[in-house]
Amino acid sequence: MRKRVFSLCLSLALCLGLSLPAAAAASFTDVREASPYYDAVRWAMENGVTNGTTKTTFSPDAPCTRAQLAMFLWRAAGEPEPALTEQQFMDVTDPSAYYYKAVQWTAEKDMWGFGTFDPHVACTRLDAVFFLWRANGSPKMDGEFPFADVPFGDGDEHGQPIYRYADQAVLWAVENGITSGTTETTFSPDLPCTRGQVITFLYRAAQAVTTAK
Repeated sequence: MRKRVFSLCLSLALCLGLSLPAAAAASFTDVREASPYYDAVRWAMENGVTNGTTKTTFSPDAPCTRAQLAMFLWRAAGEPEPALTEQQFMDVTDPSAYYYKAVQWTAEKDMWGFGTFDPHVACTRLDAVFFLWRANGSPKMDGEFPFADVPFGDGDEHGQPIYRYADQAVLWAVENGITSGTTETTFSPDLPCTRGQVITFLYRAAQAVTTAK
């Protein structure tokens, strides 16, 4: 059976199971051992979180779409069957789409709840850490928040609830070593993420939870 990275209760804890050969990432010509993404890609391959874009490439510098982000998290959770059977987003309507169940699952877990999901749009740094924070149970954070470019509480500076409690998600990610700010006072929440960066976020999240245990 596939080795699960997140438990079914979304604690991001590693479970026992069979893994792929340790050299899995080495088969990608664009992810050499010296690559900053090497360990994360190897981990993702061993745990069935993702595959390459071809048999010999992973495309770590390609944009990571929101659909791919949903897929990575859903696979890491063990590909649970979504409890929501009715269509949740106006632009995710085809049940045969590779990402359909994953996106339905993100709605179920309150990662995204608006009219459209934008599955083919590149995910942002805030998308990535917010979805991960939700997958980890939305832990409450009390530390000092240093970033001036992340909305607080229920919305952004215009009062729009783009992401509720984005500051909590970002603080959780920073304090757990999943990512850091782009400067001491900015997080750059709207900056697009690459496939290599998102897989690294997931890898670090799994490590953080395993270490905490």
